[in-house]
Amino acid sequence: MKALLNPEPSAFTSISSISTAKPRNLTHSHTQAFLKLPANNGHLSNGRRLALTTRATLDSVKIDQSGISETDIRNPTVSSSYRSSNLPKPNQTVLDAQARVCTGPTQTRPLGEDQAFKVLDTIYRSVKGELIDEEPVSKSQLGAFFAAMAIRANAFPEGTQWSEGESRAMNQFWPLLVRALPADVVFIADPEGSLMGTGSSIGPQFVGNGTREMRLVGVLREVLAGGHLGFEEVQGVLRDVLPLKSMEDGTSTGVSEALLSALLIGQRMNRETDRELKAYCLAFDDELGATPIADVKSLTHYGEPYDGNTRFFRSTLFVAAVRSCYAESSLLHGVEWMPPKGGVTEEQMLKFMGANTSLTPLQAKILLEDDEIGFAYISQREARPSLYSLVKLREHIKKRPPLATTEKVQQFVKARGKEAIVTGFYHEGYEEPLLMLMKRRGVNSGLVVKGEEGALSMTTRLRSVNSSRGIPVNYCSGFRSLSMASACEVDGSCIKFLPSKLKPESWFAGVSRESFSLEVNARDYGFEPTDTPRTDRSVSKNIELGLTALRGNKGPAYDRIVLNAGMVDHLLGCDGAEDIYVALDRAREAIDSGKALKRLLDYIKISNEVG
Repeated sequence: MKALLNPEPSAFTSISSISTAKPRNLTHSHTQAFLKLPANNGHLSNGRRLALTTRATLDSVKIDQSGISETDIRNPTVSSSYRSSNLPKPNQTVLDAQARVCTGPTQTRPLGEDQAFKVLDTIYRSVKGELIDEEPVSKSQLGAFFAAMAIRANAFPEGTQWSEGESRAMNQFWPLLVRALPADVVFIADPEGSLMGTGSSIGPQFVGNGTREMRLVGVLREVLAGGHLGFEEVQGVLRDVLPLKSMEDGTSTGVSEALLSALLIGQRMNRETDRELKAYCLAFDDELGATPIADVKSLTHYGEPYDGNTRFFRSTLFVAAVRSCYAESSLLHGVEWMPPKGGVTEEQMLKFMGANTSLTPLQAKILLEDDEIGFAYISQREARPSLYSLVKLREHIKKRPPLATTEKVQQFVKARGKEAIVTGFYHEGYEEPLLMLMKRRGVNSGLVVKGEEGALSMTTRLRSVNSSRGIPVNYCSGFRSLSMASACEVDGSCIKFLPSKLKPESWFAGVSRESFSLEVNARDYGFEPTDTPRTDRSVSKNIELGLTALRGNKGPAYDRIVLNAGMVDHLLGCDGAEDIYVALDRAREAIDSGKALKRLLDYIKISNEVG
């Protein structure tokens, strides 16, 4: 316990003493008192005063640790410690196999004979209750694994269909499994009774239990055959079956987790169509009622991957603090912990620093409208409880479902002024669907970034000579209103910073847009090449890097924050950012003046007041 509460001291020692439990509410006068510097500190340097202010502010949100059970303590040096202890763990043997087979038609790696026999033996012993010294194979794992096997057999190209070893293992185990597995899993594995050597009538005759499962089974027959669904079909099923209600023993009430897992992994394996992605994206927009509208002139929605960063500095929280200094409001959203990566997230950082991470959209609206703050974070837990109910299931299906794409393109709060969405992507082919979803949202501007780890942050490091294949890191693609770039186009002052070919397009009531794509080379804008700072799953290290940069200390983290704030402003066509050098300079000024750090510290405290 002591080790968890007192991690090794770092260069920014005040961080290590912050409680991760929910902080007490602070009064406005208390907030101001901690931000006000003593008069006798006037002779101190600006950096020294900022350091004292930061320490006082973060210390102000400490609380008494007594009464907190050890299982609820979060270790700030390991992001994986934020995984809820209430979540049952998946069986590792089957999960390793899912990593190979629950993926696309060209990425799937068939199992070798030894692994296939081991996996099927593990499944058989688990359903028989004879598995010792291993986690049982969950219904979600059974659904995902057998859905993958069925889709590969039915629809994948020859190279990613069953290997000879998989076929031999199935031929030996299926007669045993068909008698031991529940009917819903037998249906998933062999929906038409034709895939296995010994046919079964269970799959063709299976209809599910109740009307909700009947609809789910109906659409699954199409998905397991490699087919696609319509917009209304996907939305109808999702609204029927969510939220999942988990019981104390880890099971769920309502529909079969095996069936739902098969749908989620199956649609990702079949490569979702635009209409399927739109259905996932929009299905729960009205879950909590009408979306609040913030009275701000500009609002950027940041859609970082919900499963976080495991290796590199995650800068978006600090970028939001910088951009708020010149009235570019930002709304961040995500979760505390999400598989498959289970990396560092904005919610972990904010929670560790003492901010309220349980804001409702209405409360976030207040912070966005506050002239002293201008940014906010919303957890999926508060904004979309139906989707958040899938966290455990998503760990057990191993691979990212369609939701991993669509949850990044959300509008939990809207704005009276201009709106933009920025997201990251990793796999080539998803940049266009993401931009399509942004256009469907009706925002003025949209931007997708191929950042490190699939995040949306651009890096200042040089491109590796060995990275010629695929889309490079720092590739950007997007669209914006033509009127936003008029100054650039008329005098040509910043044409070299924009793509040479802009593609005009019209959509949504004739509003005219331009699309662009480019690879950002930070060196072209005066940045010295540096490797991205590593954090290696450490929440406290990520915070230390960000706060040290916001205190004006120059280095890779500082450069990364400046680059991402200025470049995003420029590419989205924000006011005052027509010239890229002006955009970068105003980001530097926001940091060097101490304004950005003060905004972040204000947010930590004021978020507890509105809560």
